[in-house]
Order: sequence, then C-alpha cells, then structure tokens
Amino acid sequence: MKHRVVALVSPLQELYPVTSASAVFGYHGPDIPEHYDFTLCAERPGPIRTTMGVDIIVERGPETLAEADTLLIAGWCSTVEVSPDLGAAILAGHARGMRIMAICSGIYIPASLGLLDGRTAATHWEQTAEIAVRFPRIRPDASVLYVDHGDVATAGATATTVDLCLNQVRREYGAALAMRIGRQLSAAPHREGCQRQYPELPTTGPVPDSLAPLLDWITANLDRPLTIENMAARSGLSCRTFSRHFTDQLGISPGRWLLDRRIAGARAFLEETDLSVETIAQRVGLSSAVNLRRHFHNALNTTPAAYRRSFR
Repeated sequence: MKHRVVALVSPLQELYPVTSASAVFGYHGPDIPEHYDFTLCAERPGPIRTTMGVDIIVERGPETLAEADTLLIAGWCSTVEVSPDLGAAILAGHARGMRIMAICSGIYIPASLGLLDGRTAATHWEQTAEIAVRFPRIRPDASVLYVDHGDVATAGATATTVDLCLNQVRREYGAALAMRIGRQLSAAPHREGCQRQYPELPTTGPVPDSLAPLLDWITANLDRPLTIENMAARSGLSCRTFSRHFTDQLGISPGRWLLDRRIAGARAFLEETDLSVETIAQRVGLSSAVNLRRHFHNALNTTPAAYRRSFR
C-alpha cells in the first residue's frame, strides 16, 4: 500500500507549504515510483479560506488521521486552541506510529500536545520568543532549517517544506528516489537540517550573491579530487574567506558538505546500479573502496553492501 500523507489545513491557510508537499509526495510520471498518496483534511471540512483570498474545498475531516501514515501540519494560528477531538485524533495517530511534520506555525499543535517536550524544535525566528515562553520544556532553534526526531519533525520556515519532505523520502525510500524527485522539481542540492534558515550578513570582503552555482558545479563534478582551494578559486575568494562565508551561509563547513554529497551520490549508485563499490568510490570522488567503506560506515553506521541489500 502507498504511504498515506495527510495535510491538515486551517482557516487563512498559506498555500505554499501545502503545494510544496504535494509536489514532493504527488505523481511524478511513469518513470518514477509512486509510493505516496497525498490528501487534505480540516477540522471542519468545507471551504477553507487561504491567505491568497480564495477558498479551497476540503472534503475530509479529522477521521482521516486514523488511516494516515504521516500528518503534515501546514500552519496553525497561535491564538487558536487545539480542540479535544482534534488533539485526541493526533495523539492516537502518533501512538500507533503516525509521523508528524509541523511546518512553521504548525509547531503549535505538537507543542501544545506535549510531543516536543524535552526536545529541540526548529522554529521561525519571529516565533522563537513566544514558543520559549508558552512551552518552556521545548528548546526552540531559529537557526536551523529543520529538526527531525523520527516521529516528529519541525521546519522553521515554509520555504523549508521541500527540504523536509525530500528528507522523509530519503529516510523511507532511499537517496536515489529523493534525488530523482528533487531533480524533477529543479530543487536546489539537498540541504541538511543543520543548514541555516538565513545566511549571516557579510562584514568584509567580496562575496558571491549566492552559493547555488558553486553547489551545482560541485555536485556535477563529484568524481574530481575537489579541494577547498578549488572551491575558493571558483568563487573568486581566498580559502579563508571562502570557508568562513560557506559556513556562515550553510551552517556546515565546505569539507563536510562535500563529503555529504559524495555519500549521497554513493547511496544513489548502490540503490540504482550494479556497479562495484570500487567503481562507485571513484565516481563520487572517494578514490577507493576502502575509503568509501570507512566514510559510509561513519555516516550511516552500515556497510555499502548491507545498504545495497536493503535498498536495491
């Protein structure tokens, strides 16, 4: 059976997180496996007003959560209390294993139900102070894109919806499928949850307007022996300035980001091809099977062979 994703919408719904999630979990043509079923529900079915000034018609109510594998909460008004019936339906679903993904203000629902107590949660910078006061047992983090605890995941900003949804695809069906969907959507290279919601403002020295062209170039040239010097030269910066700017923009070092991309590339090759581990190591720039196995085990706590048996 397909994995059932249900998006909970509410009055004055912002459409961006809803349409972004449907783009990831929806139909991608006959050449990409269709693992998900995406639908909407509302506490009170019927016309739901959106921030665009138009209504969307939602036919299903909270009873839909009884069959949901993932609940996507695409926003919530912080002044509206979660009703006992809706709260009970969400807690019952969570207890049986339903995954919860809260986008931006959607965090108020799992927070009010105690599902984030004692945990770190990604929050929008405008909501961090209120979250800290209303829910003192939660550790709000306004710097990262998303935080995924497995059963509950939070994303600080609506623009992070695609990142969080692709992260779920990768967790459940492998890196290759997530990369194929991302390419079809022309999404930027995958962003880890630890990357920053917004870049630091530069204080000195010239910096490029965006790292996106560089990240695309790195991804297209993983088989090359790339170095910090290569990346800095392509950006027109000194190594020191480039490393500082890269880390300020993404929250991780250039070397770590490059290694993450190489591991992601190796996962895709293991899932979709019969290439030897030695050949895969060369194609993703890790030089040898020994080197690939070491980094793969450090990143995923498994071997390339075991990973291939699970996802091939």
